[in-house]
Amino acid sequence: MRRIAGIVLAVLLIGGVVAAVVAGRQGDDKGTATKTVRGVIGSEKSDFFADPDVVKALAAKGYTVKTEASGSWAMEDLNLKGYDFAFPSSSAPADTLAEKYHARQPLPRPFYSPLVVVAHRGAAQVLAANGLAVLDGKGKGTLKMAAYLDAAEHDRTWQQLKGAKAHGELTGTLYVTSTDPETSNSGALYLAAASYVANGGRVVASDADVRRTAPLLHKLVSVQGAQQPSSDSVFRDFISGAGNPLVCLYESQVVSLLAEQHGSDDLVVLYPDTTVNSDHTVVPLDDAGRALGELLSTDPTLRKLAVRHGFRPQGDSAEFVRATADRAAYLNQTLTGVRQAPVPTSAVLHEMARRARG
Repeated sequence: MRRIAGIVLAVLLIGGVVAAVVAGRQGDDKGTATKTVRGVIGSEKSDFFADPDVVKALAAKGYTVKTEASGSWAMEDLNLKGYDFAFPSSSAPADTLAEKYHARQPLPRPFYSPLVVVAHRGAAQVLAANGLAVLDGKGKGTLKMAAYLDAAEHDRTWQQLKGAKAHGELTGTLYVTSTDPETSNSGALYLAAASYVANGGRVVASDADVRRTAPLLHKLVSVQGAQQPSSDSVFRDFISGAGNPLVCLYESQVVSLLAEQHGSDDLVVLYPDTTVNSDHTVVPLDDAGRALGELLSTDPTLRKLAVRHGFRPQGDSAEFVRATADRAAYLNQTLTGVRQAPVPTSAVLHEMARRARG
């Protein structure tokens, strides 16, 4: 009997251990289970969502986020059925998508990034010597938009600029490389900033405004030839030393690069004295998409990670200044001397882009 009792007791003990392990695993599964959320994003946010720390922070809040990249304006032509959110790079395409999919307002706007022009050092020095830019130390400065647009309108070449002969790579027409404005947000916002200056400091809002600014915008685009569909592509070309010495893209891309490389001897970041902010805006297509957008806006860990990738969190400029103190030699952290131009409506931007592309 003692032997039988011992066997029974052993079985009960083993069963208890197994039950405890199973219960523990079930508890762990319940604690780490995540809800999969699918979205279409602007390509400039791909690295953010792929960051293991971002993945971990989202999982801690119960989310697995799967994304596909697209040009922000190209999202309008996609079938977003089955997706939980779209995340274009500015409010204009976001508002169009929100209307199309009846998304409830207000739309979450977790972070933003101003447009900048990156330049090779020699090009920046020549611009400054000819009154087209003002340099502020080694790695940053201001692009004088009115002067630059006047040079573009009159087909100025690098060879006509004082000091350019010392830089053999500076030849041909002076222009800033941008992305295709019909599909890419950064290209469209470049036209928005230029048109605001060309229109006498007023946002382009009427057919007459569009007609008035169209010749200059067409010149800005046509001189480039074939344009890339995303700012990631033009930035990679710039970093590799290929292509044009002046490139329009997002400040966030520069901040992210500097975080990895800790500076560059041949990089100058020019902030146009009139620029446009790219307000990265979530378009929730269902409740899960809205919850994710609000989480990106409010969660302290995700806000810090957004700054790591160069984005400026909405509502707290000091947060960005503190986090990028080690890169202040290249960044206008407080955007001093930079005027923010209003962005035309989606319909006007589309028409401007169409005419600019010719």
